[in-house]
Amino acid sequence: MSLIQAENLTKIYGSGDTAVTALGHVNLKVETGEFVAVMGPSGCGKSTLLHLLGGLDRPSEGGVSIDGTAIADMKDDDLTKLRRRKMGFIFQFFNLIPVLNAVENASLPVTLDGVKPPEAKKRAAEWLTRFGLGDRLTSRPDQLSGGQQQRVAVARALVAEPALILADEPTGNLDTRSGDEIAALLRQVTKEYGRTVVMVTHDPRIAAYADRIIFLKDGKIVDDTQLERKGAVETITDKMKEIGD
Repeated sequence: MSLIQAENLTKIYGSGDTAVTALGHVNLKVETGEFVAVMGPSGCGKSTLLHLLGGLDRPSEGGVSIDGTAIADMKDDDLTKLRRRKMGFIFQFFNLIPVLNAVENASLPVTLDGVKPPEAKKRAAEWLTRFGLGDRLTSRPDQLSGGQQQRVAVARALVAEPALILADEPTGNLDTRSGDEIAALLRQVTKEYGRTVVMVTHDPRIAAYADRIIFLKDGKIVDDTQLERKGAVETITDKMKEIGD
């Protein structure tokens, strides 16, 4: 069974003459351990797709199953618990709490889920250490570089040991070097730790770290490409030119 199954996934905003179809009748499967990038022109439905997969928004039609559990009609409380335990989220802006240090920020998801603070901080420290921040556990966000802050955000996404990581432009607020480091880290998350990553990006260089690229245009999947490591950036760039704006 695929970790993600989306069937006839549709999102319409507004109604009548003012209705806008942000996503139209999308069918998608993502397997455990895949690193999938979602690309396409601005306004094509990339973030809408990610939000529907993560249960952050409800579809107008169709549905999503995560690890065999249908989420579209779940009660809010049940959906919150599922997100907290089976999904991790990474955003363009790091969304760290300024008054908390790195380990406190990274431990938040499991602390909110009832894990006692010492155990939560231990788990967070393990992930932060894996990501090269073992010497910055007590640093606040304003004492960290942008790349380091995003590493904290990745550790926070993984601390509950979720099966799925959803990343919305995770390198969009970083310089080139830091962006490459985060993309490589997300690839490591799939290859070494067996997590599934679905990442929205506009950058072919960052998308080239993925195993597979899904191209959207006007709310529909127009191409689904398995990547070879050699020449991946060129392949993606050519596909984007084909799709156009």
